Amino acid sequence: MQRRRLGKSDIEISVVGLGCWQFSEGFGLVGGFWEALPPETVQEIVDASLKGGINWFDTAEAYGHGRSEQALAGALERLGKKPGEVIIATKWLPLMRGALSITETIDERIACLSPYGIDLHQIHQPFAIATIEAQANAMADLVKARKIRTVGVSNFSEKRMRAMHAALARRGIPLVSNQMPYSLLDRRIESNGVLAAAKELGITIIAYSPLAQGLLSGKFHDDPTLIRKSPGPRKFLPSFRPRGLARTRPLIDELKKIATAHGATPSQVALNWLAHFHGDTVVVIPGATKRRHAEENVGSTAFTLSQDELRRIDEVSRQVR
Repeated sequence: MQRRRLGKSDIEISVVGLGCWQFSEGFGLVGGFWEALPPETVQEIVDASLKGGINWFDTAEAYGHGRSEQALAGALERLGKKPGEVIIATKWLPLMRGALSITETIDERIACLSPYGIDLHQIHQPFAIATIEAQANAMADLVKARKIRTVGVSNFSEKRMRAMHAALARRGIPLVSNQMPYSLLDRRIESNGVLAAAKELGITIIAYSPLAQGLLSGKFHDDPTLIRKSPGPRKFLPSFRPRGLARTRPLIDELKKIATAHGATPSQVALNWLAHFHGDTVVVIPGATKRRHAEENVGSTAFTLSQDELRRIDEVSRQVR
C-alpha cells in the first residue's frame, strides 16, 4: 500500500489507516454508538488491516474512556507486533478541561497503549477551557519530553488550525494533521478554507467517516430495512430516511458503475477517490466491525481511478449533496 509523509514529520503512514472508535466496548456516551466487539473480532480486524498494508491506527481517550486504546494495544501485542513497527494516533478530550489536563492525562494514555508509543497526539475538539497557545505549549512540552512524537488537531476550523500551526511553530514544532469529517457526501472542508490551508501549510487531512457512516457502501439503498437494525443514532439521521436515500442514489449508482469496471465495491471507489483526488493531502481512516470490512478497506488501494472517473464522481457528488 502506498505511504505518505504525515504532515512535515518524518513519519510515513499508509494512505488508508484504521479508525478504532468501534473498539470502545460499547462503553460511555461516545463508545455507546457501537455494540461491544469480542477481543477475537478486534484481533481479526487488526490482523486483516496489517496484512493489507495498513501501518497506522487511530484511537482516542473518548472511545470508551481508554478501552479502545487498550483493545488496540492488546490485539497488536497478541499479533506479535513490536513497538515501533506500527504508528499509533490517539486524542486528548478537551471538553470542560484546561491545557494542564493534556500533560496530566498523558501517562494514562501511555499506559492504555502500552507497550506502544504515541506517534501522533491530537486535540479531539476545539472546545477546551484554554487558549490555543496554552494547548500548543502543553503539546510541545510533551514532544520535548519525548512522551509523544507529533501533534495534530481534530475538527479545527481554518482559523483555529492556522492559530495552532503558528503557536506550535513558535516552539519549533509542526502541526502535522487535522482530522476532519470528509466524504463524498460531506465536502465542507473544500469550501470553508480548511483543505486549502492544509495544502498551503503542509498539513495532512485525516478524513474520518469517509464512507458517511456506511451510506456510501450502497447497502442501505439496496435494503433499507438494514437501517432499523443499525446500532446507535444513525437510523434517525435524515440521510438514512427514504427521502435522503433517494437523494443520494445517483451517486451510489455512479460508484457502482465505476466499481464494476474495476472489480471493486462502491465503498472502495469512494475511499480511493478521497485518497487521490487532492494529491497527497488526504488520508482516510474507515472503521471496521468485521474482518471482511477491514479486507475491503485495504482493497480500496488496489486499483487506479482514471482522471475521467475522478471527475465524474466529483460532479455527481456535488449534485447530490
